[in-house]
Amino acid sequence: MLQFLARPLIAAILTALLAGAAVVARAEGGAPPVVYSGEQCPEPPRLKVASAAVERLSDLRTVTGAGEHFTWVLLDQIRPQLEQRFNLRLELIGRESMLGHGCNQGIKKAKENRSGHETFGFVCCPLTKEEVAKEGLTVHRVALEPLVIIVNQANPITDVPLDKVRAVFRGEIRNWKELGGADRPIVLVLRPHCAQRPGHWKTIVPSIEQFRKDRIEVKAEAEVVQGVSDFAEGIGTIGSTWTFEERHKVKVITVGGVAPTAENLKAGKYPFYQEQSIVTHGAVSPTLAGMIREVQGGAAFRAVAKKYELLPVQPPH
Repeated sequence: MLQFLARPLIAAILTALLAGAAVVARAEGGAPPVVYSGEQCPEPPRLKVASAAVERLSDLRTVTGAGEHFTWVLLDQIRPQLEQRFNLRLELIGRESMLGHGCNQGIKKAKENRSGHETFGFVCCPLTKEEVAKEGLTVHRVALEPLVIIVNQANPITDVPLDKVRAVFRGEIRNWKELGGADRPIVLVLRPHCAQRPGHWKTIVPSIEQFRKDRIEVKAEAEVVQGVSDFAEGIGTIGSTWTFEERHKVKVITVGGVAPTAENLKAGKYPFYQEQSIVTHGAVSPTLAGMIREVQGGAAFRAVAKKYELLPVQPPH
């Protein structure tokens, strides 16, 4: 009988002791420890470090930039160096830029700039003097970016002459056998962004009216890559800063034997490109002005430019 009474009594004593330990912990200013089989598990120090980092970031001034995907890639890769050098938090919007929300979004964001709310935009098209004047912008040119021609990996074609690339995009060549490939129809996948602005895809065909009419028209760069990946007969164009994933069954071809490199752009040998620029509106702070200069010619930018075959338009500093 005493044996059965002792068990509840022992359990009650243990419960009281554990509760008392928890009260002591709270009285000392800490959270109650988690108890498993009598072992105390301390709070992971990693969480405390992350919390401290968040507090430090919240104290920094925030500068926000938005625009198209290609310049976003460049800025995102040098973001840590910019934040450290200029002691700021850089918020970048543009990873998933869609038709109508790339360069246009960049201009819109630039015009939100005001004291205490610093913003800038980034675009992949050269703006006309009329648009710059109308919107009250300042354009800070950064780099020329090759527009690469991509085809499906299953396509044996590795090079297409310049005049025939343009003929394909115009719809004058419609079968791969005309280019030395299989007897298969050519599927053109296109994102005709910023049709009112010069540059970009207009280095291939000068106006949207001249493109092949029965094309697959998409709203995002990712859809261009996916479309060419899905169709063995596909062809399209995209900026050289695009990062192809393993699931993308595409490859970059040469144009008339010329590869899409910065060196060939500089020499005038590669014909297709777009222009990356930062745009601002009104007066900018010395911090933002310094950051833009660093983007244009700093060492971190030069390293990323080399990686993606970008041709800087400003001298290094």
